[in-house]
Amino acid sequence: MKVLLLKDVYKLGRAGDVKRVADGYGRNFLIPQGLAVLATPSAMKQADRIRSQAATHRDQANKELRSVAEKLSALVLAFPAKAGETGKLYGSISPQMIVDAINKKLGVEITRRQMDSEPLRTMGEHKVHVRLTMDLIPEVRVIVHREGEAPVIAAAAEPAPEAEAVATETA
Repeated sequence: MKVLLLKDVYKLGRAGDVKRVADGYGRNFLIPQGLAVLATPSAMKQADRIRSQAATHRDQANKELRSVAEKLSALVLAFPAKAGETGKLYGSISPQMIVDAINKKLGVEITRRQMDSEPLRTMGEHKVHVRLTMDLIPEVRVIVHREGEAPVIAAAAEPAPEAEAVATETA
């Protein structure tokens, strides 16, 4: 099935693009959600208008969220966890835990669906991507350390006591 995208769809394309998708994906998700329409000749005439409107909307959203992206890029989160001798965690640090820490620390509204991360199951430093817009994807440093030990922050953007305060609040 060919569809004309009305809005940017992550991992599919930008507004105004014509994409071939599976019938069920188009019929059951894209069209009912208002993200796409069938690529008919009359819809194709509107593609340029949709593309230009989406570009201006995308630029405006990028300008608004640029300051949030800069804050997220400078953010270092530390999480204490129980771990074995090999550095493997007994539990995991879920994306929801990371989102809660970001929302509490910065006071911004980030959802779990904006995280491009699997649960963290090993100790050490991890880089987690937060998808604000299609073009704006800052990286957050997440340090997972053993409970009772201080987190090791190499060339940290923030001092260790502040990062440890975030860890104790989220635990």
